[in-house]
Amino acid sequence: MSRILVTGAAGFIGFHVCRRYLAEGAGVIGVDSLNDYYEVQLKRDRLAQLESQAEFSFHHFDLADRDKVADLFDRESLTTVIHLAAQAGVRYSLTNPHAYVDSNLVAFVNVLEGCRHTQVKHLVYASSSSVYGSNTLLPFAVEHNVDHPISLYAATKKANELMAHTYSHLYGLPTTGLRFFTVYGPWGRPDMAMYIFTRKVSHGEPIDVYNNGNMQRDFTYIDDIVTGIQNTAANIPTPDENWSSDMPNPASSQAPYRVYNIGNNQPVELMYVIEQIEKHVGKLAIRNMMPIQPGDVQATFADVDALVRDVDFRPNTPIETGIERFVQWYREYHGIESFA
Repeated sequence: MSRILVTGAAGFIGFHVCRRYLAEGAGVIGVDSLNDYYEVQLKRDRLAQLESQAEFSFHHFDLADRDKVADLFDRESLTTVIHLAAQAGVRYSLTNPHAYVDSNLVAFVNVLEGCRHTQVKHLVYASSSSVYGSNTLLPFAVEHNVDHPISLYAATKKANELMAHTYSHLYGLPTTGLRFFTVYGPWGRPDMAMYIFTRKVSHGEPIDVYNNGNMQRDFTYIDDIVTGIQNTAANIPTPDENWSSDMPNPASSQAPYRVYNIGNNQPVELMYVIEQIEKHVGKLAIRNMMPIQPGDVQATFADVDALVRDVDFRPNTPIETGIERFVQWYREYHGIESFA
């Protein structure tokens, strides 16, 4: 039986990844610090569902603790590591930079060391569409340069890709980075726009609409993200025979290293998302039009050709379907019979 480590197991994406693997009969080991970046109760509620499964075991500690990470890797016989734990949030990084160093850099090197010393077969880790930074050429392709991040969060995710490549090159550790594009869906994060808008519209509170609504995001439904992670985890990278040091492709290497986008490949206007939330909540939003915020980009759009070519998967859940499912979950989770 596969022994899979999922870090950030109580987080939004980590929870869904664990649940999918458990449903398929895999043994899953979860790690999470349960920090209070957002409501801890939501994390505990996710975790309670996972802990009801016999093949799930949970470890509560911070991955920045080198000794605890090393001990976990030494005690468990792991085949695959899916590293999703991180300090998230672009705007939060403007005021809490040290949290990103500890959670996204120190923790990541501890995980890399654990994988290296225990001969893990494949490390799959979360990167982010935010690494594209100042790029304006759409759609964002993994072959594009990503040397101009505009938030510390983005810089740490770019650093993760560089660190992973170093371990792939020096130690032959197969690593794959996944640049997620605006993930949403049931059990989503309360700090994300989908959750914030649904909560505020349902309560008749104003919503802040940044850049006066002139924003596009490649919203990607959680089930598509999970399938992309699983398919990628099963596709262990090997050295790219066509890689050239004269014209280096940043998404592959002479080492067993890959980077992919996972996005819906269909950017959506923010105002349309608000309209869909209004439709399913049954109320009109009170819109507070605001300028663009530091660290934000105007548009994201994922080129997923490499993912389709190598992993044979293309996200395809329509935004209308995803928002309907999210609003339905929101009502059920919060015990709301009617928004009226």
